[in-house]
Amino acid sequence: MSIRQPLAGLRVLDYAQYVAGPFAAMLLADLGAEVIKVEPPRGDAWRHYEPLTPDGGKWFLSLNRNKKSVVADLKTEEGQQFSKALIRSADVVIHNMPPGRARSFGLDLESVAAVNPQAVWCCVSAFGSDGPDASTLGYDLIAQAASGLLLADARPGDEVPRRSGGIAMADLTAGLLTFSAALIGLVDRLRDAPPGASARGIEVSLLGAALAVQVQRFVELSGDGGVDDSDIADGSSCDGDRLVEIAAAVAESDDLEPYYRCYRASDGYIALACLNLAQRLKVQHVLGIDDPWAANPQAAPADESERVLRSGLKDRFAEVISTRPVGHWIARFEELGIPGGPVHEISHAHRSEQVRANGLVQTIDQPGVGTVSLLGSLFKIDGRAAPHAGTAPRLGEHTEAMLQQLGQLQISEGTEYQ
Repeated sequence: MSIRQPLAGLRVLDYAQYVAGPFAAMLLADLGAEVIKVEPPRGDAWRHYEPLTPDGGKWFLSLNRNKKSVVADLKTEEGQQFSKALIRSADVVIHNMPPGRARSFGLDLESVAAVNPQAVWCCVSAFGSDGPDASTLGYDLIAQAASGLLLADARPGDEVPRRSGGIAMADLTAGLLTFSAALIGLVDRLRDAPPGASARGIEVSLLGAALAVQVQRFVELSGDGGVDDSDIADGSSCDGDRLVEIAAAVAESDDLEPYYRCYRASDGYIALACLNLAQRLKVQHVLGIDDPWAANPQAAPADESERVLRSGLKDRFAEVISTRPVGHWIARFEELGIPGGPVHEISHAHRSEQVRANGLVQTIDQPGVGTVSLLGSLFKIDGRAAPHAGTAPRLGEHTEAMLQQLGQLQISEGTEYQ
C-alpha cells in the first residue's frame, strides 16, 4: 500500500538560498510537493560551505533532499523568461531576496501575481518589509543579536555574546513559519476568492522568528520591573557592563530552579523537568529532600537569607543524584512518573531505536558522496512515516528536462545552464 502524499501534484519553486527558505521547501517536498530549486549559475551559496563535492557538502544536503535543481541566470533576459515560465506552472514561490533585488528579478509579489494570480508567494526577509531596517542585510546571527536572543543564555565569564550551541535558531524557526505560510496560502486558495484576486503573499522575517522562540520572555507588564523605553537610546546596543548584569541575572534565576535543569550522575548526565507541584513532590520523595518553596519555585526570594537557602537546593539535589548512575535515576523517575531522561550527543540519534522507529533518520546514496544518514521526514501520515528521502540534486541537474517540459528549450541556446 502506497503512502498518501497530501501535496502530490503541487509545484513549489525554491529561489531561496542558505537555510530558512530551503528548509521550508524541503518540508513541503516531504509531503509530496514537487520542489524545484531555482539557482544562479554558481548555485545556492550554501553549496560552497564546507563542500564534499563540487555540488555541496553536508550543510547543503541537510536542507535540499527530495528536490530538483534548475539553473536560471536572472540577470539575463533568457533567465527571466525561464523563470516566468516556471512561475506560470507553480503553486508556491519561495524566495529570500531583498526587496530591490526581488523586483529586478521579477520575484516581488506584484510581478509574480502578474504572471500567475493563483500562486502562493512566500518571502523570508531579515527584518520584515517595513521599518527603518527593512532593506538591511541580515542572517541568523544578526537577527538573534537584534532580538535579544543572543543574550538569553548569557553566562558569567562571557566576554562577548554567543549563539547558543551554534544553532541557527532564527533561520530554522523562520523555515518552519515559511512552511506554515505556504500551507496557509494553499488553504486560502481553496476558498472562494473574489474575482480578480491576486497571488496570496505571506511574509516571514528572521527577526520575528527570533522573537517567536522567546514568546514567553517577550511579555512586559506595567510595573514588573522592565526597562523603561525612555532609558533606551535610539540605536544603542548592549555593552560590556550590561552583558555582565544580564549574565548575573540569568545565573541567579538558574540558581533558584532545582527542578528544571541537568545534573551529573555517577556515570553521565540526566535532565530533570518538573513543571507542576505533584512532580516536584515526587522528586523530593525520591531524593529525600524537603523544599518548602516547591509550590512556586519561580517566585522571587523574600530576602537574602531565603535566596541563599533556595540556591542551596540545587546543590543538595546534585549531591544526591551524583551518588548513583543514570540508569538508576531514570528507572526511579519512570516508576513514579517523573519527567527525566539521559543527556545524549546528537550522534546518538543516528543509532537511537526511538528515532529510527519514527522515521526521523534516513539513509540515502548521494551521488559523489556515498552513503549519507540525515534527518528524515518530520511527518507521519495515516500512522505511517513519509516515503524514503530522495537525494539532493546536482546543480542544474533538471534544467534541460524542465525547459523541454515548459516549451522553453529554445531559450537555452548559447546559454550555459548545466
